[in-house]
Amino acid sequence: MHYGNSLRNTTTLGSEKERERVYDTIFRLPWRCEVLISVGFFICFDSFLSLLTIMPTRVLITFWRLLTTRQFKWPSAAELCDFGCFLVLACGVIVLGRTDISLIYHMIRGQGTIKLYVVYNVWEIFDKLCQRFGGDVLETLFNSAEGLANCSQENMGFWIRRFVSDQALTMAFSILHSFILLAQAITLSTCIVAHNNALFALLVSNNFAEIKSNVFKRFSRDNIHSLAYSDSVERFHISACLLFVLAQNILEAEGPWFESFLFNAFVVFVCEMLIDIIKHSFLAKFNDIKPIAYSEFLEDLCKQTLNIQTEDCKKNLTFVPLAPACVVIRVLTPVYAAHLPCSPLAWRFFWILVLISMTYIMLTSLKVMIGMGLQKHATWYVSRCRKRKHHLD
Repeated sequence: MHYGNSLRNTTTLGSEKERERVYDTIFRLPWRCEVLISVGFFICFDSFLSLLTIMPTRVLITFWRLLTTRQFKWPSAAELCDFGCFLVLACGVIVLGRTDISLIYHMIRGQGTIKLYVVYNVWEIFDKLCQRFGGDVLETLFNSAEGLANCSQENMGFWIRRFVSDQALTMAFSILHSFILLAQAITLSTCIVAHNNALFALLVSNNFAEIKSNVFKRFSRDNIHSLAYSDSVERFHISACLLFVLAQNILEAEGPWFESFLFNAFVVFVCEMLIDIIKHSFLAKFNDIKPIAYSEFLEDLCKQTLNIQTEDCKKNLTFVPLAPACVVIRVLTPVYAAHLPCSPLAWRFFWILVLISMTYIMLTSLKVMIGMGLQKHATWYVSRCRKRKHHLD
């Protein structure tokens, strides 16, 4: 009774520090992690809406000024960047528009469950690789645009060749990334639309395998910072895939489907949130990262929103919305076409302009609201952090 074995012999005696680590893992860190990833998601959404609304408007204003003044003025770096992104977006939409989604859908649907699970994992890996490399490719194009806008007459030929080659590289890479994201969305649509519960369960369990591949590794603070930003981008890509599934249901589903779609989309999103929270909680625990670190990550993200220069620009959230924009436009075009009235060509053209105008107004309004919300939140959070640091000093 007095000298036998007990739990105190097989566990270490806890301290106040261990108690704090337990409460950090369970309560404090999950909330801060989710706030960070959610803010990153809305920054990605704001960038995506800017690509669909602000960037085409700037390109049209540039061409309108050129037509009205009839005086050619060498474009600035910002105008060259807008023109390059617009060209990449237009070419991506045209190429994806020639893709037969129904053929790819039925080819994927005919595969076995395990084979389809492997295919989805392959698309997911390539998508993450393209996310990481896409920012570098776009930075190369922007750097060439800056050099072309400010070069002298003697070096103009060199900078034009460099800009054209970088433009071609960005175009090819964005189209490749668009096809990968489209294939991933088609695979996810196959699981949800076909009501393949076994495959859907495998894909959901694939998220839990992410914990095994990350949690038991050593991560530095900067690696965890980059991983949180990567999770924000991944969550936005999942949203784009779910929008594809919604469009496919609108076009092809028979019978009641909306409740089933909402349930499956809810399961996908909740599983993604749980995985991110569990992953970051235990990563922070095993690598001795305090919850205050995630508050500092959020402060850096808010400073990026306010265009405040930080000590290390490489810690900024990098997101290239070109591939998701190509996929979303390709997916929503048949939905709009299916709801056009069967009228003469002139009336159809009129209704196309009406639908495009209404969509543009709605997207612009949404972009303004999200942008204002992000600016307000970033201003409040940065000022709050400064006051807290002032009190500590």
